[in-house]
Amino acid sequence: MTSRTQIRSRISTLTAGLDSAVYLARRNLARNGLRSTLAILGIIIGVFAIATLGILGSVIQLTAADALGGLGDQIIVSPNADAGVERLTDRDVTTITRVVGDGASVIPVVTGGALVERGDAQTFAALYAVERPGELFVAGSGELPERHRRGAIVGSGVATELGVEVGRTITIEGREYRVIAVLEESDGFNLLQPDGAVLIPRTAFADESYTQVIVRAASGSDATAAADAIRSSLNAREERVSVLELSRIVERIDQFFGLLNAFLIAIGAVSLIVAGVSILNVMLMSVSERRGEIGVLRAVGIQREDILRTVLVEAGLLGFVGGVIGAGISGLVALSIYLVVPEVTLPVVANLRTVGYLLFAVLFGVFISLVSGLYPAWRAANERPVQALRVK
Repeated sequence: MTSRTQIRSRISTLTAGLDSAVYLARRNLARNGLRSTLAILGIIIGVFAIATLGILGSVIQLTAADALGGLGDQIIVSPNADAGVERLTDRDVTTITRVVGDGASVIPVVTGGALVERGDAQTFAALYAVERPGELFVAGSGELPERHRRGAIVGSGVATELGVEVGRTITIEGREYRVIAVLEESDGFNLLQPDGAVLIPRTAFADESYTQVIVRAASGSDATAAADAIRSSLNAREERVSVLELSRIVERIDQFFGLLNAFLIAIGAVSLIVAGVSILNVMLMSVSERRGEIGVLRAVGIQREDILRTVLVEAGLLGFVGGVIGAGISGLVALSIYLVVPEVTLPVVANLRTVGYLLFAVLFGVFISLVSGLYPAWRAANERPVQALRVK
């Protein structure tokens, strides 16, 4: 007999033994239907808890990441008031533009605030002067000029409150401005909060010096390098400016949600371990009630590994059935989150991470079930036939 033939024979034997074990396990579980159902219910609850809490944590984390948008590649340069620097000059902007290189966009901003009026309607709005507004904002109606020299660009919130549209006029501190564009409503986190703002030319401000400079790099690593270069150039002699790397904030937020997610999964795992104790109890009672049957099987030549396999398959079936049902319910909950919560997008819910949590929960449920069935299986397999047959 060749080695290949021996391997095939062994595989055939194992397959036949597994099929027999599955048949016997299903029969034994069916005989104790109520007890098996309660054990499966425990697994369902545990798997549902792990998968759902993991998915919820993932949804929160990914939704926060979407809200922060592309802030990870941005830097905010502000004057250091502690050093007596109140504003940034054109020379500072020129230095920043030189040190960050051609791969980054440098956007100087003048900020203020004033009462904006149209007829009897009025509202307080933030005022911004951005020379190239298209680098930061998107127009909902009208067109953003390449360089903002005249007219006003109104945020969506201000436009709604005042009832203005492109071509109308608004009054700011006694000066009239024609609305050349209305910004698209912001659907995420934005540094300048455009919905409640009005953009006017820089020359309209009494003090035309800049209050901050926004630098947008190609990536987070480029942003870090640009921040170091800015500090080296502008803070060589004194701390004239403060440089805020938004990538650091995004990383901290992501780390926080990662820890929160792990904590939620750990809570779910506790409930699944409790369900494992229930399976242990079910299997011990089942083995105890079937001592006579196990003794007969051992007496007619059934091997220990066959008994061991059958009991473990019973535990595995409990875990698998409960795991699949629990994961299915958890998947429906994830889908309902997408349907009920407008802020949650489909990619946030339907992704590989969600599938991973569902698969992990099922596998963990099967693992806990098998671990819980180890001792009952070992006890049944090592029962001496003579002692097993002495069942009262």
